[in-house]
Amino acid sequence: MQNDRPATLFVAGTVRMERMRKKRIGRPPHSYRNEADEGWLDLEEIATIEVTSEAADYPIESALRLQDGHGWRASESGEQQIRIIFDEPVALQRMQLRFHEAERERTQEFTIRWSGASGAAARETVRQQWNFSPGGSTTEIEEYVVDLEAVLVLELAIRPDLASGEATATLASWRMG
Repeated sequence: MQNDRPATLFVAGTVRMERMRKKRIGRPPHSYRNEADEGWLDLEEIATIEVTSEAADYPIESALRLQDGHGWRASESGEQQIRIIFDEPVALQRMQLRFHEAERERTQEFTIRWSGASGAAARETVRQQWNFSPGGSTTEIEEYVVDLEAVLVLELAIRPDLASGEATATLASWRMG
């Protein structure tokens, strides 16, 4: 069932802004539409977003909107989580993630987990590491073909620097459809 009311943006309390719904969550425990955009979900219309932190000039909606933006950046270093909570269960056949790091050499790891309408525990579907190098590899683009039915929650956990843990997580874009 589609909800026709404008979405609400949540950041450390309730604030009404634009259309993206989100809310700040606690830190994880240690341990432009064109033909190319066809088939991607418009998250502003169908989901609420939770994020552990975000820099004021790099909000999460900049990475999740269908139009190109400048991406999301955490406001603090260390592991970060982005959680998409769908209003109704959705089927996902593909995902695309894009990361960019031109300033510092580091090895990043990200994990995608999902849980469905059945109420079962979250299941890991992707775990990926990438070595960024300012003199060489500065952009990571990952495209996945998936077969996920009745998804209610999709979570992206980013460990931005496996060596020191001091880097700031970033996400240029995350699309799904």
